[in-house]
Amino acid sequence: MTEPSSIDLDTSPKARPAWEAIPYGGDLFGEMHLAEHHAQANAEREKDSLFPGLAICGVASAAAAWLSEHYHFPIILLGLLVGLSLSFIARDTRTHKGLDFASRTCLRWGIVILGLQVTFMQIGALGAVPFLALAIVMGLTLFAGIAAARVAGQSSYAGLLAGGATAICGASAALALYGVIGKDRLSQAQFALTLVGISIASALAMSVYPILAGYFALSDQQAGFLIGASIHDVAQAIGGGYAYSDEAGSYATIVKLARVALLAPVVALVTLAIGSAGAEPGQAKWRRLALPWFITAFLATVALNSLVQMPPLVADYALSASKGLLLLAVTATAMRSRMDLLLDMGWRATLPVLSATIVSFLCALFFVLMFL
Repeated sequence: MTEPSSIDLDTSPKARPAWEAIPYGGDLFGEMHLAEHHAQANAEREKDSLFPGLAICGVASAAAAWLSEHYHFPIILLGLLVGLSLSFIARDTRTHKGLDFASRTCLRWGIVILGLQVTFMQIGALGAVPFLALAIVMGLTLFAGIAAARVAGQSSYAGLLAGGATAICGASAALALYGVIGKDRLSQAQFALTLVGISIASALAMSVYPILAGYFALSDQQAGFLIGASIHDVAQAIGGGYAYSDEAGSYATIVKLARVALLAPVVALVTLAIGSAGAEPGQAKWRRLALPWFITAFLATVALNSLVQMPPLVADYALSASKGLLLLAVTATAMRSRMDLLLDMGWRATLPVLSATIVSFLCALFFVLMFL
């Protein structure tokens, strides 16, 4: 039997494969590592990009605007509902930067531009007695929200937010006050619930308050004061006034814009009382006097609008821009809210808004019947 011949392996350099000469040769592990590295880098870039969150927020806001235009429903409330229905999208961290930008930066610029709708002359046109009555109504409304929150076992910050937003100008005031309170002291879920309550109450008030004004046989000026001093949102207060009469609508507009102008003093007082969000504990009270920049800019635009006669076209575009920016802010805030926390709050969380709304109406009605 013959032995199997041994295999002669040539290990000389000439016999080795010339890997460098192969044009498409490569290390498979290295290619996989590079692909994974590039994927992580792309994910990080998308996470740091504003586009995903802003794009989704813009589409949701456009849908709310379309629904509002075609079904004549309050646009802010629709923005909230659409945003809440899409809150699951915020689980993707790539949307966070864009949504946070919309909820903060768009809000602040929307409030700044809102100042172009108000002048100091409009406030002076009220007269001393109606202005004093309006200030008292706003103060009592603010404290009613805080008291109701304590009774319901809610945070005082929730009552401050609900009472302040009801007293001033609805959703835009709530957004400004929440910028001072901050999400560390009040959850975004509570904030979103407050916005929903304010928007629903304002929509109902626009339909009911003119009917109640007619029941009490109020004059045009009395009805204008009642509606302008107690309905939360600017558009709904003006719409409710004109639903009663043209004269009532004109007076309700003046009263409501006076409340908007008082946004800056109220925010200043809140900042002085509790300190702005992110302030150091034990901060000296004199340092709290520094207003948030967007409130200072709001005052500057009011002053500019008082000194310079703006063309009607500029005022119309400014109003549309302010509404659009505030809609983006509301929609983004709703999308960043957790629906499970919102549903767990229960009916007690709505008491501050409900109490502030009732007190606002009753106080305004008292001054109308007794003094105006």
